[in-house]
Amino acid sequence: MSTEPQTFSPENQLALIRRYAEERGFEIVRVYEDAGRSGLTLEGRDAMRRLLADVEGGRADYEAILVYDVSRWGRFQDADEGAHHEHACRKAGITVHYCAEQFDNDGSIGSTLLKAVKRVMAGEYSRELSVKVFAGQCRLVEKGFRQGGMAGYGLRRLLIDEHGATKVELCHGERKSLQTDRVILVPGPDAEVATVRRIYALFVAGEPENAIADRLNREGIPTDLSRPWTRGTVHQILTNPKYVGDNVYNRVSNKLKQRRVTNAPALWVVAKGAFRPVVDAEAFERARAIVEDRSRRYNDAELLDLLARLLKATGALSSLVIDEREDMPSSSVYRRRFGSLLRAYRLVGYAPDRDYRYIEANRHLRALHPEVIAGVVAGLERAGGTVARDPVTDLLDVNGEFTASVVIARYRSTAAGSARWRIHLDSGLAPDVTVAVRMDAGNVAPLDYYVLPRIDMTEPHLRLADSNGLSLDGYRFDDLDFFFSLAARASFTEAA
Repeated sequence: MSTEPQTFSPENQLALIRRYAEERGFEIVRVYEDAGRSGLTLEGRDAMRRLLADVEGGRADYEAILVYDVSRWGRFQDADEGAHHEHACRKAGITVHYCAEQFDNDGSIGSTLLKAVKRVMAGEYSRELSVKVFAGQCRLVEKGFRQGGMAGYGLRRLLIDEHGATKVELCHGERKSLQTDRVILVPGPDAEVATVRRIYALFVAGEPENAIADRLNREGIPTDLSRPWTRGTVHQILTNPKYVGDNVYNRVSNKLKQRRVTNAPALWVVAKGAFRPVVDAEAFERARAIVEDRSRRYNDAELLDLLARLLKATGALSSLVIDEREDMPSSSVYRRRFGSLLRAYRLVGYAPDRDYRYIEANRHLRALHPEVIAGVVAGLERAGGTVARDPVTDLLDVNGEFTASVVIARYRSTAAGSARWRIHLDSGLAPDVTVAVRMDAGNVAPLDYYVLPRIDMTEPHLRLADSNGLSLDGYRFDDLDFFFSLAARASFTEAA
């Protein structure tokens, strides 16, 4: 359990599991417990990983595994991951029992379907919770409250109550204890504040970041982490808007334990003037202008040449590696010039260990969506129908008889290389028909289409594989001619 309600406390889970064992004549010989751990991934779940290692390594001296319910096995975002781990246990001759569920995990069609639905629901619960938490954090940021992270050199975290009254200054590693308390940033010790202002003054006067770092190190002034200064740490102070009093959030995100992503400035949540500034706005803008001016003498080819040389020298690229170099522009310049660091990396032939292609795929699909909607509307009108399109929701009203929603399903690949698509069925709009455009492996062009009637779709999301059985693939089409025909009008004589 992570921070679930009391229902899921380890003590309550174990008590129910013991009752289940007694009723069925099981003897509990070992307990695996991950308290205070998220079930989104196996990362950090040492007990769960040890259980799987014992099972797969043949060290498990038991014949059954008793789990409180499906969600305690894991809230994996890919429902197949939970099924994979259970299959590994079953393959080793060990049965998994879900003690609090209303079905026996006996392999029957009913239990298999219920278990699959429960796995999807468990993952969807975490996704919906993540959306709500993120929205709440954004609102707090807009009100001027700090959302996690260290204060940084020259700043400190101040704890206040719900009425704004000062409580205590938090030391490194300390956190608030009351849910209603909030954290703001305030200027730190006078010596640190003076150093920050001096850094800006030196930089504006023409001294580069590495020279400033060398100067501070010679004077024996450590960073807030008691480490030597580097070009990168000086550069971060010169470019971080928190020093001018702005509260900035979502510069980097790592939602649902997935890949860590550096977001474009358009996605940042910013509250101007939320904190008492350490440096004045004029000094900050002059420093920012100098950083930007350094790139204006380079054209695209020169920027890429510098990046290629850096790759050859270091063997790897990252924003920090780029920012540490004085003889080339900062990573933010590459983002602005080429749209993203990933695209710049690709242009010099570098592929990061992590796959960030999905960022560009999402950007392409967002741009593609209006074109797809327009194509569907044109097809319906060619068939003789009349279409009213809601400009806010994009819901289509066809002939005043039925409504349709068009969604695009991005191609994804599992760790094993299997194709997956996730279709969102907008229950809030409640369309009569959802037209799902399933994209190809490159997320460039449509692969096929699913025309899904609301009456047969009871879940808010569908996860599709290459083959999904007749219950879903019966709605699959290679084109939308069938859907367009639904809008066709027939004369009375023809109908007769």
